[in-house]
Amino acid sequence: MTHSLTAAGFAEDDVRTRARDGAAAVFPPHEGYGRQLFGADAAADGGRGADPLDALRLVPPVFVPRRLEKMIELAREPYYSDVDLSTGLGGFRSTAPLYVSAFGSTQVAASGLGAAVSRQAGRLGIPMVVGENIVPTSGHHGSGAENGALARLGAYESELPDGVGGVAFQQSTEDADAEVWNLIYSAPAAQRLLESGRLAFELKVGQGAKPGLGGMTVVDTASAARLAEHYATDDLYGDGRHVLRSSSPGTFTEEILRQQIRFMRNNYPRARVWVKLPPGRDVRHAAATAWEAGADAVTVDGAEGGSGWAPLSFLGHVGLPLGECLRRMRAWDQQHCLLVSGRMWEGTRVAKCLALGARAAGLGRAALLAVDENPDDGLGRLVSSLLLELRLIISALGKYAPADLGPEDVWDGRGPFSASPSPSLSPSPAHSTTRDP
Repeated sequence: MTHSLTAAGFAEDDVRTRARDGAAAVFPPHEGYGRQLFGADAAADGGRGADPLDALRLVPPVFVPRRLEKMIELAREPYYSDVDLSTGLGGFRSTAPLYVSAFGSTQVAASGLGAAVSRQAGRLGIPMVVGENIVPTSGHHGSGAENGALARLGAYESELPDGVGGVAFQQSTEDADAEVWNLIYSAPAAQRLLESGRLAFELKVGQGAKPGLGGMTVVDTASAARLAEHYATDDLYGDGRHVLRSSSPGTFTEEILRQQIRFMRNNYPRARVWVKLPPGRDVRHAAATAWEAGADAVTVDGAEGGSGWAPLSFLGHVGLPLGECLRRMRAWDQQHCLLVSGRMWEGTRVAKCLALGARAAGLGRAALLAVDENPDDGLGRLVSSLLLELRLIISALGKYAPADLGPEDVWDGRGPFSASPSPSLSPSPAHSTTRDP
């Protein structure tokens, strides 16, 4: 017998959904898989207020001595068009302080959008990260498929001008078992980038959308049976057609991270070394450990990040927002390359990240949406609007290069977002615990 109960002030619809669908309700409806992108929205912070980055304001000064320097250099008054956006990041040279974030084996990227993003990113001369789990899912010889790792490399390289850009190949635990880096390092298609110093390997320690978990995707039952030897599979949908496939999050300690980076430098001496960190509470100490061990770049994916499958509860309640990550990490010496991602699509958010210590910002969901809108030039058009905003903002702040931005350029409602004294990269005894000071 069914009673017509209601529950005032309670998440009644959510309870009824879980009662109807069981464990499948932990994730978004699978009917949208392959057509939807998933990451935290601006309000998904557990009710604690606005996004920390959105709450900041960029504040130009009245006196602009660097504009005077630029005026003397040019022998005329400078304009926003005189801002030089070229940026060195992770051992690469980029035409702008931007890169394309990792897309792995998610079905969205597999639909052909991954290859289209690759071509357009190459044309723009901005670096790109090829995500995890592609080779274990599609096979070593997946280069003929649009979603294959080597296919994305080929699409990118075919449009890439000399001297700029670069590709970083991410590796998870399952990728390591499949010897992905060995495959890429020896692939003929990678030799031009390798010889010109534009190939990197990125060790994936975690990700923003679901910190502490591994990559997740929905596969059909036949694929699940084939992948069960290397991945965890869970028939939580119970419909005989859809199965959750999960990769391992990996196990890291300080020493394991150091040894992994040493392994990368020793075994792949011509490739750059990148490390991707989740938005964990000890993100500052983890970044310091990676840089001390010799990483060329550390990527921090804020809790806003993500494009693929993730539990709904993680999107709104797990992990630090990117703004808080930057607050904890601020004041690192400029010699260390910090890359950040998480809801990047317009110039003000990127400029705030640059002012708070990032070298460049990654385009994830925005890049996929742009290419879905215009498969030939959507990313190019998106980037052109973003770069115009950046030039306008940097010029308004009286500066003419992204690296010139600093914490004095942002205001948090109380005063400038000023940096604390630069810490040593050597972890102090206080850093040796699991808590971040």
